[in-house]
Amino acid sequence: MTLSNPPTTAAGPGPAPGREPRVLLVDDDRELCQMLTEYLNAEHFDVKSVHDGGDALEELKAGEFEILILDVMLPSIGGFDVLRKLGASYPTPILMLTARGDDVDRIVGLELGADDYLSKPFNPRELVARIRAILRRASNRPRPGAPDELIVGPINLNTGTHLVHVAGKSVPLTGAEFRVLELLMRAAGQVISREAMTEAALGRKLVAYDRSIDTHISNLRRKLDLEVGKNPEIKNVRGSGYTLTWAHA
Repeated sequence: MTLSNPPTTAAGPGPAPGREPRVLLVDDDRELCQMLTEYLNAEHFDVKSVHDGGDALEELKAGEFEILILDVMLPSIGGFDVLRKLGASYPTPILMLTARGDDVDRIVGLELGADDYLSKPFNPRELVARIRAILRRASNRPRPGAPDELIVGPINLNTGTHLVHVAGKSVPLTGAEFRVLELLMRAAGQVISREAMTEAALGRKLVAYDRSIDTHISNLRRKLDLEVGKNPEIKNVRGSGYTLTWAHA
């Protein structure tokens, strides 16, 4: 990949004053990792790069990272296997790198717990923008001890503990799924456009052929056991967006 645009000098949001956000970059293309590491270092990120899924898992056990950038195609342990081992409720945000036009990889990655994806080849500026959007979302999460509880029918969402229960049963969600559900619950009965959901939940603009929100909605329906025609239900309003409906019994 050619870095056609030089890095900017603006600092990205850090996890704490005096410390740059730690990024774990996992890709078997060593030249790409070196170029991206230099670029991200210039953007005030602390980058550790490894080239295999097994090494990534070891790094995640040994240290704390603000975000994981994970390529799908890796030797030994691939990106999808790393996601499976981490589990869908893994707290560290994950940005998947996928082959351009491979919708299957994107959908599978989101279903397994990735927060977002970026198609190769990509502009490094876009990578920086995605990282910062994800970190902003993570830093805006309410702290435990100051909970905000949302209840729609049997669904209970607590922004303080970041937990969701349906009829008293805990349901693990990814960070992106949690944010999408929170949006729907705060505006229950109202239609939210895919554009608005993409900006609010993923922190970026909706682009052509982007099905991320649709995949997160599909995952929520399955995890929350919200069957079509049942109550409550996440409805697709054609040409408009999605709404969470709840009719009191």
